[in-house]
Amino acid sequence: MTKNTVLVGIAIIAIAHVAAPAFGHEGHHHASFSAGEPGDASKPSRTIEIEMSEMKFSPSQIDVKRGEQIRFVIRNEGTEDHEFLLATTKENLAHAEVMKKHPHMEHDDPNGVRLSPYKSAELVWKFTKAGTFEYACLIPKHRDYGMLGHVVVR
Repeated sequence: MTKNTVLVGIAIIAIAHVAAPAFGHEGHHHASFSAGEPGDASKPSRTIEIEMSEMKFSPSQIDVKRGEQIRFVIRNEGTEDHEFLLATTKENLAHAEVMKKHPHMEHDDPNGVRLSPYKSAELVWKFTKAGTFEYACLIPKHRDYGMLGHVVVR
C-alpha cells in the first residue's frame, strides 16, 4: 500500500464523518421528504388507525387530499417487531437493502417508527405533494411478503 493510498483512505473517512451530522441513519438525508413533511401535532388533523400484523397492514390503502394533515395511530398487533416507514417505493426499496445489513436498525425519523409486539405509536404527517406513496415494513423479508400499503394523495 502506498502512502498516497493511505492518505486518500483517511481523507474519505474524515469527509464521511464531517458530513454525518447532516444525515440521518445510514446516510439518508432528510432535509426534505418525498411524501410531504412532518405535521404539527397542535393543529387539527384527521386520525387514521393503522394495524400491523404478520405481513400485512390494515388498511392497505389510504386516500388523502393534498395539504391534509393526518395523525397516524399505529398499532403492532403481531407477534414480531414491525415498522411503518412512509416514503416513495424507490426510497423504501433502497432502505430495505440497508435493513438487510442492519435488521435491528431503529428509526429516529418523523416518517417512520419500529414497534415491538403489542406496542403503539403516533405520527403526524402533512401531505404537501400529490402522488402515490407507500408505507412499508422494511424488516428483512416483511415487505417481500406483502407488508406494504399505499397513500394516494390527490
